[in-house]
Amino acid sequence: MAHQDHPFHLVNPSPWPILTSFSFLAAALGGAMSMHKMPAGLPILLLGFAGLMACAFFWWRDVVREGMHDHAHTGAVQLGLRVGMGLFIVSEVMFFVAFFWAFFNASWFPKLPLEDVWAIAEGVWPPKGIVTFDAFDLPFINTLILLLSGTTVTWAHAALLRQNKKELITALWLTVGLGAFFTCLQAVEYSHAQFGFKDGVYASTFYMATGFHGVHVLIGTIFLAVCLVRAYRDQFSEKHHLGFEFAAWYWHFVDVVWLFLFIFVYWVGGGSATH
Repeated sequence: MAHQDHPFHLVNPSPWPILTSFSFLAAALGGAMSMHKMPAGLPILLLGFAGLMACAFFWWRDVVREGMHDHAHTGAVQLGLRVGMGLFIVSEVMFFVAFFWAFFNASWFPKLPLEDVWAIAEGVWPPKGIVTFDAFDLPFINTLILLLSGTTVTWAHAALLRQNKKELITALWLTVGLGAFFTCLQAVEYSHAQFGFKDGVYASTFYMATGFHGVHVLIGTIFLAVCLVRAYRDQFSEKHHLGFEFAAWYWHFVDVVWLFLFIFVYWVGGGSATH
């Protein structure tokens, strides 16, 4: 490595940004074609998704190597990465704000068709005919699961700082298991839903908000599972564990979003369980 008089990391030329861009394009194009029943849509969608997964794997592999083998993650670089992850989580917060905004607008000011043009009567929420979930059934169990997983990931972080590998691995196994359990229970919940995605504004906003949160739980579980593998390989140290730190940040973000979903979508916004 050539001598440099600054603490910043100059990244080597990489094919992953441009390949990721084309993979995103293929996935979006394939998804749109599939929705319009075009025969080539599904293969293009799957190809784009496979490309995204491959680019993510190899790109992050290179970042890990930069930190572990090239020792490129100096204090200045770590600060920049932390700021980047923080901004990414802020963008994710705004992503969910859009769904909460749509749900609040529909639930606090329910309108009948033509309400803006010709006032007929005040609407009701949840809409008539919608049988909502009981907030204190599976949603409450999932809330307890995520809250418990938040404590186990914090335990894992504390164990890492003490360089206690056994506790780190145990806590990560528990966190990954709780994340997988949450996903399974959400699948069971959806299987018992008495309304579909197209059954009005309540159904659409409900599935968009809870469904995207479920995707984030799945991504976070994979994130932590990768950290578990790295923990087995002794790839974390007391001062160099950004991968785990970011996984923990992401998981706490997922926890907080679920608390808002439970309170405002399932409990307050869901009305009675048999409307």
